[in-house]
Order: sequence, then structure tokens, then C-alpha cells
Amino acid sequence: MPDQLDKESRDGGSRSKEYEGISAFTGVGRCFALIAALSVLLTLVTPEARAAPTEYQVKAAFVLNFSRFVAWPAQAFSSTSHPFVIGVLGDDPLGPQLDEAVRGEQADGHPLVVRRFQNIAEVGDCQILFIDQSKSAQLPQILASLRHRSTLTVADLEGASERGVMIQFATVDHRIRLRINADSARAAGLNISATLLRLAQIDRTVRD
Repeated sequence: MPDQLDKESRDGGSRSKEYEGISAFTGVGRCFALIAALSVLLTLVTPEARAAPTEYQVKAAFVLNFSRFVAWPAQAFSSTSHPFVIGVLGDDPLGPQLDEAVRGEQADGHPLVVRRFQNIAEVGDCQILFIDQSKSAQLPQILASLRHRSTLTVADLEGASERGVMIQFATVDHRIRLRINADSARAAGLNISATLLRLAQIDRTVRD
């Protein structure tokens, strides 16, 4: 596992922890190309304010990189120019950090766009869907509605990967860890790279 998040929270808030930016990504360099990772960081820190990225800036950068280390079937796009949609369902902790991370980026020639949804019925074509903690109670219904769709589900809900979410952010000792449910991804026709899998704890869905 990479040594990703090294800086203790300065203000104690679960959504306002600060992390050591460079060390957060140098450990990920075995998976995410170091130049690409550093490029993401440079988009998150302005010359005027070199403060360490927040927890959700780091998570936004991870979401961007998932678009490069997961393969989607061709039928997931209606055309070669169809945008690659990163959706956020529920409250939006990623906020402008995600917009900044994906600005001008592409995935396999598809321009990346961010769309925000308040309920699952609004979600159309969506390649990555970040499910906010505010939707925890609705998670079974959300996953059921996405069944047979090639949508990579991502969340930082406790136990999300064991409930069928494909990638979970787990914070352990102020470090972000990845937990991946590869079975869920395969069922949706998605192929997660072996490099990314090696960085993660692999989980299976736990049936009630």
C-alpha cells in the first residue's frame, strides 16, 4: 500500500483534514505516473497559496486518475466524441476541487466533464459516480438502479466496498487507503488495472 497521506489534521474536522501534498502522491507513483500526479497537484495549489491540499482535493485527484486506470467497454459511449462524465450524487464535498482537477483533461479522447445529481433518477450516462455520505441510507437502491450499467461507483462511506461499491476511500490514521470490490466492477463490464488493484485492499460484497 502507498504511503499516501502524511499530515495530521490541523482543525479536527472530518472533511477539513490537510495532507502533505507531495508525499501523498509520491507513494502513488508506482501506479499513477509521477509526472501526471505532480501535474494534478500543481493544478490544486496556486503560486499565491502553497497550503497543503485538503482531504477532498486529494480525493478529487484520485477520481481523475481512476479514469486512466479503469477500462470501459466501447458501448459505454454513444460516440467517439461523447464526454466522459464524472458524476457526484448527493451533497458535494469534492466541490470546485473536482472541477479544477478535470479541467482540460481527457480519457481515451473523451473530454472529462463533471455533473451533479440530487437523486439517482437524474443520473444518465455516467462513467464514474461518486456517492456522497448523505446518500448512505439509499445505497442499496442506488446500486440496484446502476446494475448492468458501466458506471464505476466510488464512495467514502464506511463499509461501502463490502456493500457493492467498486472503489471506497478509507481513511486510516489520516492516510487514504483504497478498498476495491473487483467483482462488482467486472459485473459492470469494467476492467480495473492490475497496478491499481495492487495498491488496494480487495473486498467482496457481504450479503445480508
